[in-house]
Amino acid sequence: MSATDDLPVVRTLDELAELVEQHDGLYVRWSRGPETDLRRVSSKDDLTGVQMPGLSANPLGVEEWWADRPVRLWVARRLFDYAHLPHEKGPGVQPWVLAGREAARGPDNEPLVVEARPLCRIDQDVIDEAKAEVARQENPWGTLRRS
Repeated sequence: MSATDDLPVVRTLDELAELVEQHDGLYVRWSRGPETDLRRVSSKDDLTGVQMPGLSANPLGVEEWWADRPVRLWVARRLFDYAHLPHEKGPGVQPWVLAGREAARGPDNEPLVVEARPLCRIDQDVIDEAKAEVARQENPWGTLRRS
């Protein structure tokens, strides 16, 4: 990892997979960054405008049912599913990794994380690598934003 704004930056999918293998309780959040989010540890439901008790994030931890499949592919899937968010939510939105405690669930059943500790940012090259990894799969997956 290299440092930017005092927060390390993950530059490869393998590096992120290794981080996930070494630490439990990690989440990825797509936002304008921890410096914005940690001022007010709350997310807003886009549909209703309701403030939620924690940061909306997606777990990176590998589920037991994934069995012996590659962690690299798991992490690629977790990133691929939400790679549309920077385009949808506007400039400056990027993924970053945090550790924290799940306080509740949001309307899409996503964890709402409190006691957030930023660990690193995720470089765009990692997102591109995740998309390529998914594209190589035998049965291509669609994104969560299906028309």
